[in-house]
Amino acid sequence: MELLERRRALIEERLVEVVDGIEPETLNEEVRHVALSGGKRVRPMITVLTCETVGGEAEDAVDFGVGIELVHNASLVIDDIIDRSELRRGTTSAWTEFGHGPAIVTSDGLLGEAFSLFSTDPDATRVVSESMVELGIGEATELSAQPESEAEYMTLARRKTGALFRAAAELGAIAADSDPFTVEAVGEYAERVGVAFQIRDDVLDAVADAEELGKPTGHDAALERPSVVQVTDLTPAEANERARTEADRAIDALERVEVADPDARAYLFDLAEFVVERKR
Repeated sequence: MELLERRRALIEERLVEVVDGIEPETLNEEVRHVALSGGKRVRPMITVLTCETVGGEAEDAVDFGVGIELVHNASLVIDDIIDRSELRRGTTSAWTEFGHGPAIVTSDGLLGEAFSLFSTDPDATRVVSESMVELGIGEATELSAQPESEAEYMTLARRKTGALFRAAAELGAIAADSDPFTVEAVGEYAERVGVAFQIRDDVLDAVADAEELGKPTGHDAALERPSVVQVTDLTPAEANERARTEADRAIDALERVEVADPDARAYLFDLAEFVVERKR
């Protein structure tokens, strides 16, 4: 765990450094409210751990990890506006705290800082751009065309959540100068973890306590959003089993990779388990 905390500390320190450099002061305050209000830092940890798993150093991947966390935060700001969510990570969402206009500007600011971190490597920029195209398609689909089957839901989950997870892992492999086969394998691992994460998120929205979760629950049903519970006939327990299947397939994908750091890979295995079992 000490090793894991050191990696997390690297990410947090660099994230704070990036936020500290943002101007003007108003934008700095708004970005700080979003980016430094907590969070599991799952995506940047995937970036760093993937890099080490395939032979790189943690420090090589930190900037890319911080970048993907900023992209994720930018998407959450917009999600909260769309969903009218007043709470995020146990505190006020950006639009609730600052208003709709400033919140949108905050999202733009987060994306700008992120792409400045990716700009050192054309492959990194390409990977993240592709993931954002998928994310945009997923968000648009969710608002305009409700999925009507489990298969359609899984496609939506892959785009909405899996795409950024995939980018996070591929960024780690890119930072380690990996070959295309390795980049693809770790990408599949992370995409499946992301889908499992989204399924579990939907289940928690349906059954968890809002105070424990740190954000409002019941939103999917209230807004008729396409959650796994709403779209399919699966019970929460059955949905969790679907999440576990995705996690198992993620591990299968990761086992195809030539491993340089078994300890780092073990943490990625643990992450696949965590996303299925998490309580918030």
